[in-house]
Amino acid sequence: MFFDEAKIYVKGGDGGNGCVAFRREKFVPFGGPSGGDGGAGGDVYLVASPYKNTLVHFRHKVHFKAERGQHGRGKNQAGRCGADVVVEVPLGTVVRDAGTRALLADLTEPDQRVRVARGGRGGRGNAAFATSTNQAPRLAEKGEPGEERWLYLELKLIADVGIVGMPNAGKSTLLAAVSAARPKIADYPFTTLEPNLGVVAVDENTTFVLADLPGLIEGASQGVGLGHQFLRHVERTRLLIHLLNGASADPLADYQAINEELALFSPALAGKPQIVVLNKMDLPQAQEMWPAVQAEMKRRGVEVMSISAVTGEGVKLLMGRVANLLAELPQPTLPAEVEVFTLPPDEAAFTVTREGEDVWRVRGARVERAARMTNWEQSEAIERFHHILVGLGIAQALEDAGVSEGDTVYIGEIELEWNL
Repeated sequence: MFFDEAKIYVKGGDGGNGCVAFRREKFVPFGGPSGGDGGAGGDVYLVASPYKNTLVHFRHKVHFKAERGQHGRGKNQAGRCGADVVVEVPLGTVVRDAGTRALLADLTEPDQRVRVARGGRGGRGNAAFATSTNQAPRLAEKGEPGEERWLYLELKLIADVGIVGMPNAGKSTLLAAVSAARPKIADYPFTTLEPNLGVVAVDENTTFVLADLPGLIEGASQGVGLGHQFLRHVERTRLLIHLLNGASADPLADYQAINEELALFSPALAGKPQIVVLNKMDLPQAQEMWPAVQAEMKRRGVEVMSISAVTGEGVKLLMGRVANLLAELPQPTLPAEVEVFTLPPDEAAFTVTREGEDVWRVRGARVERAARMTNWEQSEAIERFHHILVGLGIAQALEDAGVSEGDTVYIGEIELEWNL
């Protein structure tokens, strides 16, 4: 089966912890602090690969975690940074946050990459905290945890032309007639359960990618039948071949139904240029229908052609017309790069909220990061965190809000008892 949706978990590597160490060398009695910094954690990247064509490989592997940074060591030795993780996805993959469905990236170019989980910063060793008044600090920072999130991946095929039509209209037969693609073909509805791509060579210098897409039925825009699994792949095409079944009882009613489903799913789809094509002209029934279809399309101001995908009648003429229209249409504009992780404008900003009679929560990028990186087993580290609260104005804000001795204060995932 064709897998065009996936949900994966990504996590950047945690930063390595800083080290508390002092020089202990002969003839150097006051060597001072020599604890090195921890290494930064690795990042997780998604990269568009032209060698992938489905998301099936995420069926068996869902979790992707980058390597954590190594801890700092004595003699001012910094820890090694963690290795990045690169996850390959097919061209045309749309990346969204699984929780909010916010767009993070649209990977349409080979080797295009986006960072989806940033590694944590390494903690500083005690050598970084030495000052003229504290020449032998006994504190070091813990490494910052790496960012983590669930992602929703959606594959939208990249094709110049899409063939749309009711089930059994002959879409797969047409694709097989004009390209080297060999889709499954049979005389019953929904033979095609997954999109097929083929490259059409009109001449030595003119080629385009043609997609045979699963058939539409009424209600597809609400997910009936193959529904959204079909419609998402039409969005990237520049031109549609609207194939009508010449053996249908009412091809014009089919034409109307399909256009309504396209419009219900996305007004942009209904506005795409179309060439209406009546297929199966080798059948007497289609030949009888042709004058009525031709007259109705002329009345609507829509271009119409007739072919027989089985015998090849009119097929070469159709492909030439498609190539000419593609040459006239503007090239698709690539989506702007989306910056997945951006720091807030003011990292020092914070909020204080009361969550219970004696429970408070402090939110803010800088203070939450400082809480995560504080080693709560070191008295000097706890004292430093107190200075951060005072320096950012958080201590005063809590007191102004009415915090009392013994109240519980949450900062990120850290629980503190207020006793300042």
